[in-house]
Amino acid sequence: MIPAANFTDSSPANDQMDKLSHIASRLSLELVDIAGALDQIDDSTSQQLQSLDHVRSNANRMVQGNTSVRKAIDLINETTTETLDAVISSVENIQSAGNRTQKLAKWVRSLDARITEIEDTIASARSNNDDIASIAAQVNILAINAKIEAARAGEAGRGFAVVAEAINELSRKTAGAAEGISDSILTLGDWIDSLRGEASVAAEDAEGVLAEADDTDISLSGIAEHVRMINSEARQIKENAGSVSTAITKFGESFNQMGVALEGTANGIHQVRDRADTMVDQAEYLVQSSVTLGGATQDSRFIEEVQARASLVSMAFEEAVENGTITREDLFNQSYTPITGSDPQQFMTPFTGFCDKVLPPIQEPALEFDPSVVFCAAIDRNGYIPTHNNRFSQPMGNDPVWNMANCRNRRIFDDKVGLKAGNNKQPFL
Repeated sequence: MIPAANFTDSSPANDQMDKLSHIASRLSLELVDIAGALDQIDDSTSQQLQSLDHVRSNANRMVQGNTSVRKAIDLINETTTETLDAVISSVENIQSAGNRTQKLAKWVRSLDARITEIEDTIASARSNNDDIASIAAQVNILAINAKIEAARAGEAGRGFAVVAEAINELSRKTAGAAEGISDSILTLGDWIDSLRGEASVAAEDAEGVLAEADDTDISLSGIAEHVRMINSEARQIKENAGSVSTAITKFGESFNQMGVALEGTANGIHQVRDRADTMVDQAEYLVQSSVTLGGATQDSRFIEEVQARASLVSMAFEEAVENGTITREDLFNQSYTPITGSDPQQFMTPFTGFCDKVLPPIQEPALEFDPSVVFCAAIDRNGYIPTHNNRFSQPMGNDPVWNMANCRNRRIFDDKVGLKAGNNKQPFL
């Protein structure tokens, strides 16, 4: 005899529903983890894309800048070549003038020896002239004696007297000429002495000119050599600039290709993230449905606790509106006034003070529900948390990093999690 089927025993169905709820819960958690990882990857990719765009812009500017630099280098190379030609020409001209100056300086330096020779000649002439003057004086004496003897001879000495007179006249003229020559020699000697002094100064200057000419020649040779080196360096810079330009151009092209590839990857990751978000929503709906149908999960007690706290908040708000503690307009006001000096930024609303009084008695006990509970806070649809747990509602200090972790009340958390929590209309999320 076949026993009758028992349609009143729902234990197997409940067990299956619990398993389904448990699997749905695990699936939801796994999908949330995947979505979170994809969010991080998407954010990281977006940051990398922004950084790459910045680098690409810089690379393009480098290419443009390198073009300008190459033009400047070409101009410098041309200028140094022209300068080298001009310097070489100038050096040759200066060296030619220096050679002429050196010849003149050497002639001036030899002038002293020539003046000495002239002085010796003048001294010899003076000595000879003195001899002539002495001879003329002696001849004059002889002529006088001859005239005297001619006079004594009478008529017979008349012809001899004429000759004696002529000789006397010649001796006088010779003496006068010798005296004039002596005066001229003295004057010439004075001139020669003056010329010697000037020549001595000129000779000293000539020595300086010769020394400076040697230094100038060395300096000019050094200048020409330096300009040649500069010209050589300019040519080398031009060659290197060409290599750099080629490398920068390839660098820019590589970054452009990398940018296109990264943009494609970023778009793909963004699409995958959107699909993962959709799967998370579907998994959450599956969990919500299975729990609504009576399925139990390891999070069921947390769901019940949160729903109970949410009911207390709703009742407290409704009661406050009914008894006039706060108006409906103020309770749902969306005017967020920044608090001056807060970092990170905090805001005040018409309902912030009311929430500071009403919410702590409801939110704080939730922290004792289970050690894994980190915080419990009510949030509005814009991600604004007016009143946080006491541990996260510390007075702000001067350290923004410390404030970020310990001063989380009166802040707007408009990320995906915050907005999803604030806009949820399901029994639980």
